[in-house]
Amino acid sequence: MTPDKASSTFSICVYCGSRPGTVGAYAQQARQVGQLIAERGWQLVYGGGHCGLMGEVADGALDHGGRVIGVIPQSLVAHEVGHRGLTELHVVDNMHDRKRLMAERADAFLALPGGIGTFEELFEVWTWRQLGYHSKPIGLLNVAGYYDALLDFMQHTVRQGFLSPSQLAQVVVDTAPASMLDSLREQAATLQAGDYSRI
Repeated sequence: MTPDKASSTFSICVYCGSRPGTVGAYAQQARQVGQLIAERGWQLVYGGGHCGLMGEVADGALDHGGRVIGVIPQSLVAHEVGHRGLTELHVVDNMHDRKRLMAERADAFLALPGGIGTFEELFEVWTWRQLGYHSKPIGLLNVAGYYDALLDFMQHTVRQGFLSPSQLAQVVVDTAPASMLDSLREQAATLQAGDYSRI
């Protein structure tokens, strides 16, 4: 693929766990997300690991001919088992470089089930949008009710006056991978790209 064609490809940055979780639907839908990204001719950007949901989403895209860009810090290559079958694997110095490069290469962001790393990535990119560093869409795929308690808590923050309804509405929530991806693509068509140089 030529650089011009690659750069014009719609890119989804997916945040998810390096563990598989205890519910089979987590891995099944992660793999489906990767497959759907590939079938749409889009590009997957993710954390570069081979284990857990990270490996599932990457393999789902690769198995269906998709472009997959991984970004992983050197210190985590062994821990998260860097995926060696990707279109591109960028090994960077630290987590800040990882998150910035992932954000720069993405047109939209999507969080799947995961642990504290996934939470941190989701809330950071959400904060960046609130502060005006980007206007890219953000999605939360609520697989098998995984995020129900978090969504209840976010409603609580609105009721307590720490989050506005418009801020909460910046994150699109869905339970179906296909409609989730289509919503992100539709929003991206009307939003502006980001400027991460100020972060």
